Amino acid sequence: MANKREPTEASPGQALDTEQARRRLDMLDQRLDSIDSVVTALVERVMKQPMTISLTCPNCGKNVEIVIVGTQRPSG
Repeated sequence: MANKREPTEASPGQALDTEQARRRLDMLDQRLDSIDSVVTALVERVMKQPMTISLTCPNCGKNVEIVIVGTQRPSG
């Protein structure tokens, strides 16, 4: 039969590591929320009007132009 271990108190070092991990997870959560907001705004814009993205290739220096066209479904 498996041995059950009793919970023990965390040492001060473990408590700091846990707090640091919690802070990092909170920061990651905030960053993901920000990315979600940006992507949502971009998709809403694309659905309303055409959009052009211009990029420069870091290897060859050529300009690349991407045109995104969407149609917004009428609501109602």
